[in-house]
Formats: sequence, structure tokens, C-alpha cells
Amino acid sequence: MDTELRQRVKPVPEPLPDPVPAPNLTAGLTTKAPTMEEHPSGKESHGTAIQLLRGVSLAIFFLTSVITVHLTQLLGAPLYWINRDLFYSYMAITKQFFSVIVTTMTRWWGPTTIRISGDESVAGQIRKTRDGRVEFDFPERMVMIANHQIYTDWIYLWWVGYANKHRMDGYIYIILKESLKYIPILGTGMMFYSFIFMSRKMSVDQPRMAYRLQKLSALHTDPQGKSYRDPMWLLLFPEGTNSSGNGRRKSAAWAQKMGYKDPEHILLPRSTGMYFCLSELKDTIEYVYDCTVAYEGVPRGKYGEEYFSLSSTYFQGQAPKSVNFHWRRFPVAGIPLETPEAFDQWMRDRWYEKDAIMEQYMSAGRLPATPNAKGDDQPEYIETEVRTRYPWEMLQIFSVVGTCWLLYRIIAQLLARF
Repeated sequence: MDTELRQRVKPVPEPLPDPVPAPNLTAGLTTKAPTMEEHPSGKESHGTAIQLLRGVSLAIFFLTSVITVHLTQLLGAPLYWINRDLFYSYMAITKQFFSVIVTTMTRWWGPTTIRISGDESVAGQIRKTRDGRVEFDFPERMVMIANHQIYTDWIYLWWVGYANKHRMDGYIYIILKESLKYIPILGTGMMFYSFIFMSRKMSVDQPRMAYRLQKLSALHTDPQGKSYRDPMWLLLFPEGTNSSGNGRRKSAAWAQKMGYKDPEHILLPRSTGMYFCLSELKDTIEYVYDCTVAYEGVPRGKYGEEYFSLSSTYFQGQAPKSVNFHWRRFPVAGIPLETPEAFDQWMRDRWYEKDAIMEQYMSAGRLPATPNAKGDDQPEYIETEVRTRYPWEMLQIFSVVGTCWLLYRIIAQLLARF
């Protein structure tokens, strides 16, 4: 989706950017992969009958699951007026339920290899488990940024929260454009998740964003009198939109206008929104985690959305052979937040580094390997797949609704006897 997170090196206040691209499950369904002898996934597209069967089964699975989670949200809504902390904790659990849905959906309908590496700043924080999964050990409060390749980026990054040692998939927050909250069921669900909706009007958006970020930074006190802040992963795509021909043209035009170097593989970042977020959160988080995302098989000069739409991934069975992550970590204390201009320069420098990382991937087929300074058995790359910890984990999303239905039936039968 289009945003207006434009960096403008001016001394006057800038309007707040439009939101990060939303997790729109219907986006890209009409996009067709280009005609070519072999799809980058290495798989042939299913025929019409199989695609129809996959589409129907996916629709039944997704709608049933999402409606169940939304009913769970509605059942817990009264907690808002009883105990706010309990309400937000309850909604975090329902957010975990949605994470399990998209993880299971990807495992069943769009399986792919996830190949992960990182530089020295994340050494020891990414490990492979004995059963073949990956476990991240990222902090409970941070800002996560990434280049935006295709619509499914948010699914894989949300899964990282699920795979974290201390599960963080219930505490991911995304900035969205306001119109999305009017989508039936999904829009209301996102409001329950405390996602941040933006109207593109500075007079409205600035106080709204400040209010939400202050809520995410608020101190709480436990029964023993100890102060704490709620876990939070704020996911931002500084490019503002996914990489595409139109996005590249706009990025190149902006680079020419401002006299900046135009990156080859990614879009120039728009720094205003991230600057505002970090300025509000800088005293409550220690690190910004950066993920460079690359999809196997996308030719040089082409765009992932041309090959890996939601339609091709889930209906046609042509998911990417691999999704590649390279992680870096930056201490907030070392990020220049004194002025928007200084931060804008810092941001572009990091994105030029990211462009060089992407060039290595295009040339060698691998993102930079994990350095092994200790000389131990730490692999250069960890390969895994998007899947849940346990095969039966999907059943948990029905637990609250199922329990309430059972209690209703028991009470109804007891009342019928009198």
C-alpha cells in the first residue's frame, strides 16, 4: 500500500507518514506470475481443479479460524471495563492465536525453507533446536525494521515473534492506514490488537500516534510493587511500500531530486515515521533489530511480487524455495536522534549497507554468513521452516469458545430440569 513516509531535510515540521503496509490477507490475489519456462519456486502451478480445491480448503480454514478468534475477542471485551491490564493480556493471547493461524496456514499451503544468518551484533541470539526449529532470543521490547519485498513479509516476521524464546507474537504492533479498520471482522480484530491506525492528517495522526506510543511505554506495578513495562515489538517497514516497478521509479525520482545515491535492490527509506517512533520510545527500548529479507529465485531487476503473490503462494502452491533473513542489531543509544536530518542520514547509510547485502545475495545466492569467531559448531546459516511447535497447537484457538459453549450447554440442560 502506498504511504507517505517521506524524509524531507527541512527545518520545518513534517507531516507524519502514512502507516506501515498493512497485513492485508487479500492483497495480491489477482496478481499473476509472469509467463516463464520455470517459476522461481521450481514447482509447476497446479491445475484449475487443484487450485479451486486449495482455495476452498484455505478459505474454510481461514474463515473458521478467524471468526473463532474474533468471537474469543468479543467474549473478553468486557474485561476492558473491569481490569485494563487483564484485558490487554487477554488480547495478547488472542493475537498469539492469530499467529498460530498464519503459521499453520503457511505450513500447510505455502511451505518454504527459512534460511537465517546474522552479524556479530546478534551472536548467540539465534539457535537451532534439536527438533529442527529455530529459536530466537531477542529482547521483549524493541523496534524491528526490514526492507519490504512482498505482501507476505509480515507473515514471516510475525512468525519470528512466535519462534522467539519468550513468545512475542502476542505483542507485535503494526501501523496501518485507517480505512483498514472497517474491514469486517479483520478490522475489528486489529483494533482489539491495539494496532495504530493513521488518517494521513497531521493534526489527527500526531497526537494519536503519540498517545499509542506512550501507552506502549507506560510503567505498570505488579502486586509485589515492582515496576515493569509491557513487552512490545513495533514492526516498521521504513520504505513505506513493497518493492515494485512503481515504487522503484518513485524512489529513483526522489533520489535524483535530493541528490542521493539510488540503491539498486531496495527502496530509499522514509525516515520521518521511524524518527518519531524512536524519539518517543528511546528511553524504553535498548535496540533496533534490522532484518534484510531476500526471496530465492527473483531475478536481478525483477520484483518478488511478480512471482510470489498470495495467490501463487497459497492457491497455486508456488511458494518461494527459501526466504532468507540476515539480522543486525543497533543500540538506540548510538542512533543520532538529536535532529531529523542526522537521523535521516543514519537511516540512509544503513539502507545502503542493506543494498550491498542484497547485492551479495544476487551475486552469490546467499546473504552474508554468520561469523564464527569462537570456532565452535555454530552454523553459518540456520535452515528451518515455518511451523508450530506442536502439531495440535492449532486446536488451542478453539479453547475459549469451546469452553464457553460447553458451559452454556451444561447450564441450559440444568435449567431445563427445573
